[in-house]
Amino acid sequence: MNKNLWLLTFAQGMYLTNNVTFIAINGLVGFMLAPLPWLATLPVMGYVIGSALSTTLVARTQKQWGRKRSFQIGLVVAGLSALLCAFAVLERNFWLLNAATVIAGFYNANALLYRFTAAEIAGPTSKEKAVSWVLAGGVIGAVLGPNLANQTRDWLSVPFAGAYIALAFVAVLAFVAISLIRFQERAASETKETGRPLSEIMRQPLFIVCAVSASLSYGVMNLLMAATPLAMEMCKLPFDKTVLVLEWHVIGMFAPGFFTGNLIRRWGVLWVMRIGVLLYIACIAIALSGITFTHFLIALFLLGVGWNFLFTSSTTLALESYRPEERDKAQGAINFFVFLTTALSALSSGILITTQGWALLNWGSIAPLACIVLALIWLGAKGNVGLHKQSKIS
Repeated sequence: MNKNLWLLTFAQGMYLTNNVTFIAINGLVGFMLAPLPWLATLPVMGYVIGSALSTTLVARTQKQWGRKRSFQIGLVVAGLSALLCAFAVLERNFWLLNAATVIAGFYNANALLYRFTAAEIAGPTSKEKAVSWVLAGGVIGAVLGPNLANQTRDWLSVPFAGAYIALAFVAVLAFVAISLIRFQERAASETKETGRPLSEIMRQPLFIVCAVSASLSYGVMNLLMAATPLAMEMCKLPFDKTVLVLEWHVIGMFAPGFFTGNLIRRWGVLWVMRIGVLLYIACIAIALSGITFTHFLIALFLLGVGWNFLFTSSTTLALESYRPEERDKAQGAINFFVFLTTALSALSSGILITTQGWALLNWGSIAPLACIVLALIWLGAKGNVGLHKQSKIS
C-alpha cells in the first residue's frame, strides 16, 4: 500500500458513503413522494440506469483524458446531482428526484472503475491484494453512510433532504483525494491501438463468466439490499435499526477486502467464488426463517461477505480477459452488464416487496444464483484458461 493506493482507498470510501446513503434513503424518499407505492424504488433504479447509460461515455472520457480527469468530472457530477436531489425533495417532486439520480449515475459509472485502477497502480505482482484493499475502503462508507443518513435525516423541513446536501460535501472530499493521486500513464501504443473487437473479447469463456458472476452477484445483492429498508419499515422496525443493519451489511461487503486477495492467491478464484455462492444461500435461508431485527442483521451481513468474495474474484478474473489497449471497452462492457442487471433488480425489489412480500423476494433470488453456479462449473470444466499461477482456478 503506497500513498496513491491509500488515497484511492479513501476515494472508494467516499464513493461507498454516497452509495450506502442512497440505498438507505432513496427507497424511503421514493415511498414518501411516489404517486404509487410500487414505484418507491424507482430512484434507486434511476441511479443504476444512469450508470448503465454512462458506461460508454465514461469509457470515452477515460480513454481521451485519462483516469484522473475522468474521475474528477465524475465527482463534480456527484456534487451537483446531490444538490439537485435535495432540491427535488424540498419541492416534493418525485420525477425530478428520479432525473437527479439518473444524472448521478455518471459518477457511479466512473467510481466503479476504482477497483481496476488499483491493479494498475500496484502492478502485476500484487494486483489481487490491491483490488481487495481498495474495495476494503468501502468500510468507511459502511460506517459513515448509514450514520450520515440517520444524523442528517431532520436537518431540513422535509425528511432526508439534508442527507443529499451532506453528500455534496462528501464529493468535495473525494475530489481532493483523487486530485492528489499520481496515476500510471499509459503508453502511447495503448491509447492508439484498438485491439480486438469487443465482440471477440466478449466471446471468451473467461469474459462470459466474469460478466455473469459480477452482474448477477451484484444484482441479487442489490435486490435484497434495496428492499431491506422498506421491508423493515413494513415490519415496524425503527429507522435506527435499519441503519445498523445496513452498516453491518456494508461492513460485510468490504471488510473482507483486507484478506480476500490472500484467499484468492491461496485457494484460487473459483473456490473463493464458490464460497461466495454458499454465503448467499445462507443469507436467503436466514431471511426466510424470520423477520426480526436479528434475522435482518445476520442475513444482510452474510449477503455482504458473499458479494465481496464473488465481486472481488470476478474483478481478478476480468483482468486476464483483455489486453492493455482493450482496457476501456472491456471494463465498460462488464460494468454495463453490472448496471443493467442492478437496474432490473432495483425496480423488481420495489415491486416485489410492496406487492408480494419479503419471502417471495428471497425465493426469487435463487434462480440467478443457480446461473452463477452453472457458469462456475462450465469455467472449471475448461481447465486452465490462461490465468497467472497465483490466480489459478482450481
